[in-house]
Amino acid sequence: MQLFALGLNHHTAPVSIREQVAFQPELLAQALGDFVRAKPVKEAAIISTCNRTELYFATEQPQDAADWFAEYHRVALHDLAPYLYTFPQRDAVRHVFRVASGLDSMVIGEPQILGQVKDAMRQAEQAGTLGATLHKLFQRTFSVAKEVRSTTAIGANIVSMAAAAVHLSERIFERVCEQRVLFVGAGEMIELCAAHFSGEQPRKLTIANRTPARAESLAARFGADVLRLDQVGEALAGYDIVVSCTGSPLPIIGLGMVERALKARRHRPMVMVDLAVPRDIEPEVAALGDVFLYTVDDLAKVVDSGLESRQAAVVEAENIIDERVDGFLHWLDSRDTVPTIRALRAHADLLRRAELERAARLLARGDDPHKVLEALSHGLTNKFLHAPTRFLNEADGDRSGDGAELVQRLFNLDRKH
Repeated sequence: MQLFALGLNHHTAPVSIREQVAFQPELLAQALGDFVRAKPVKEAAIISTCNRTELYFATEQPQDAADWFAEYHRVALHDLAPYLYTFPQRDAVRHVFRVASGLDSMVIGEPQILGQVKDAMRQAEQAGTLGATLHKLFQRTFSVAKEVRSTTAIGANIVSMAAAAVHLSERIFERVCEQRVLFVGAGEMIELCAAHFSGEQPRKLTIANRTPARAESLAARFGADVLRLDQVGEALAGYDIVVSCTGSPLPIIGLGMVERALKARRHRPMVMVDLAVPRDIEPEVAALGDVFLYTVDDLAKVVDSGLESRQAAVVEAENIIDERVDGFLHWLDSRDTVPTIRALRAHADLLRRAELERAARLLARGDDPHKVLEALSHGLTNKFLHAPTRFLNEADGDRSGDGAELVQRLFNLDRKH
């Protein structure tokens, strides 16, 4: 049984493809169960974020995973194939180490991905698809990510997606402090964006979310107003900047909604930042002359500017990861020998018990203890050496030399004697 990783990310696929294969959080446990039942997969976990969708699994037939992935999302495999990657065991381990350490992110060194990997592990555990191998892999992954962050400067000088959203807004509106900002959603990314935008002291901040309690909690931190999600359409015209990131499988802000807002605004420009995958804002909105619509892929171009200063840290991090990959693979290889070791010890214990019982009977009969101990030691020696002696006697030709070398190594024998 080998480990594999299969998926696509922002390096290999545009957002128009990524949104088609994103897993909804509330359906993830069901998807994991379906994957394990449908294919010969022993263990499985899924990482699904705005930047990547990846399956980590243990199997002997990895080719079936791509078929399931396409079938589950109702996308033709030949349409997905140009964007997919499949990593065998060593590469899969290295890849997840790099992902959790922030080396494969849009923003190199960003910390959010580690939490998302931890969520993937918890969800797999709850779904009953996290076996011993994947559990160990994720535990090592978290350890490697911690080491990378604590011993390198990988997290220094990060230009975050949230900061990039502010930067893009400033391209259109010279002063964010004069604008009204609407956040749609109340998750971690919106929280980060709210923190960055509030630092610019905009004229108004509003948070719209499906769950009012979460919106109210976030609004209290940043002095923002609160809207129900179903009020966004009628209120949209009152905002200059809209940042959206929800887990909705369908767009929340449609073309018609934005057209009506622009008409009410008398075509004053709007900046719209869609950080969701699948997208919250219909792509057709980008064609409107007075809307500047940015997706996660657009923000990635902004954050690339901070990469050069972290290149030395990236090299250090890659070296750490390479070493830790070797360590994990050694652990995997050692697991293959465990059944043999257990069988060997069980066999030796069986021989020991037989000789011990024989010695106990002789002592109970009154035999000389010294002679009984001599017989016990000779009996154990003969039985323990019976198998390797027979192996050597029965070996012939080239096998004889190979057999002798194997036994010498096995018992740490000095060939001079």
